[in-house]
Amino acid sequence: MFNFLKKSKGPRPMIVSTDVHCHIVPGVDDGSPNTDTSMELMERMASWGINRIIATPHMTLDTFENTPDILDPALAELHEALDRSDIDIELSRTAEHRIDDFFFQQLEKGAIVPYPNNYLLVENSFVQEPWGLDRTLFDLKLRGYKPVMAHPERFMYYQEGRERYQQLHQAGNLFQVNVLSLAGYYGKSTKQTAEWLIENHMADFLGTDLHHHRHADAIEEYLESKDYRKLLDSGVKFKNDTAFL
Repeated sequence: MFNFLKKSKGPRPMIVSTDVHCHIVPGVDDGSPNTDTSMELMERMASWGINRIIATPHMTLDTFENTPDILDPALAELHEALDRSDIDIELSRTAEHRIDDFFFQQLEKGAIVPYPNNYLLVENSFVQEPWGLDRTLFDLKLRGYKPVMAHPERFMYYQEGRERYQQLHQAGNLFQVNVLSLAGYYGKSTKQTAEWLIENHMADFLGTDLHHHRHADAIEEYLESKDYRKLLDSGVKFKNDTAFL
């Protein structure tokens, strides 16, 4: 049903088999608009060796005020389509939680669904670091969560002062780097920062942040590149396939 014309030499397998950050829950954010597109994207992900997806739809004030009542029916519809297909992927969800007033409201309501073992994906604003970030992350730890900061390499206000990465990571906050960053999709500075985080042992998780087929095209090009071969040869390990057992 979902077939693609593939090059005779396909992409190398992904360095992880669990994707911890992608936007394939249909119709809930700026990712996949419908179930058919989600299935197409998952077929491509399976071709990269991904066999487990923990989807992360946006949870953001004003733009994507997603709650379990919105996300879970959409995920169930995708599960039904997955069950009818021959795609061998285990599928679940958490969310990409923007640190804003909506997140705090949902946290107090008990409406937050973390990763297994209480890892929790949180996202900064792209404009500036959230006010009181250190206190927020500390309070999440007191609640029993293990904060995972989504794609910190993408925030220009950190790129310009890399010592902040070290402060945050040394405080026990985990970092999730995007494959798209390593692919150069967001530009040279973000790529270099992602590589720096890996070289300095601060990239704990790797996620695709896949939204659409253009992202998939960029990832496949990266999986065939010399840069990706260099990553494989470096021996770096991510927590994707062990943290959630």
